[in-house]
Amino acid sequence: MGFELVAPRSPEEAFRLLEEGAGAASVLAGGTDLLFDLDRVTTAPRRVVSLRHLPWRGHAWQGDTLVVGSTEPLYELERDGSVAARLPGLHTAIRAVGSRALRHRATLGGNLARAAPASDLLPILLALDATVEIAGPAGTRRMELDRFLLASRTTALRPPELIRSVTVPAAPSVYLWQRVRPANDISQVGVAIAHPGPAVYRIAVGGIVPRPRRLPGAEAGLLSDPPPGPERVRAAEEAAREAPFPSDRRATEEHRRRVVRALVERGLVHLAGGAA
Repeated sequence: MGFELVAPRSPEEAFRLLEEGAGAASVLAGGTDLLFDLDRVTTAPRRVVSLRHLPWRGHAWQGDTLVVGSTEPLYELERDGSVAARLPGLHTAIRAVGSRALRHRATLGGNLARAAPASDLLPILLALDATVEIAGPAGTRRMELDRFLLASRTTALRPPELIRSVTVPAAPSVYLWQRVRPANDISQVGVAIAHPGPAVYRIAVGGIVPRPRRLPGAEAGLLSDPPPGPERVRAAEEAAREAPFPSDRRATEEHRRRVVRALVERGLVHLAGGAA
């Protein structure tokens, strides 16, 4: 089945084209997932709205906060030394996404809108308390990422709304993942830990159902700075119990729990100045 490809020059035109599509329109950001779905015919839109001409590309620091336009390719963030220095966990997660060729196309906004349970970017953005700026015909609104993500491939976007930007506070952070092959594979488990203040740790996990999420039970046990060995072990064990892991073709629930236990403890050691 064919479709109409349109590339609006303004957000207002994009909203209008999506409204006219009446539920039969798809949004094209980087296209790394959408093009695959079109090829497999798992989606069959009558209209595809490309965001390539919208003025939402680029990223900049505002004090200790990174603001990323939703159509910014991941590779632009990957090659920025300030991102690697001030948001090391995010930089690692970006490098974990597919191949370099894919990162030249994939966008941060597209990854958030897709809301895939195995995303490498969502856990670290949750741990860093990222917020999403949403644009629509009625104006813009901001939402914490934890509220924006509803379920697998389901977000709080209301048609014809679009993600305009993502705001990420800088903090010491780490992202660790486990997959069968080092590249071009989907992570079985992803663990993100951020350390935004004294004795404050945020832990988020991907590869769980129905979506990546924070683990407040594991966070609550980290009371010292840096946490001693027993605290790290207890937090890792609580994370393994707390996360709702599935069994699927990539890994069993038991395997994921063992891996997340190891990765949480390893991440805490890294943030305390050890080697991950």
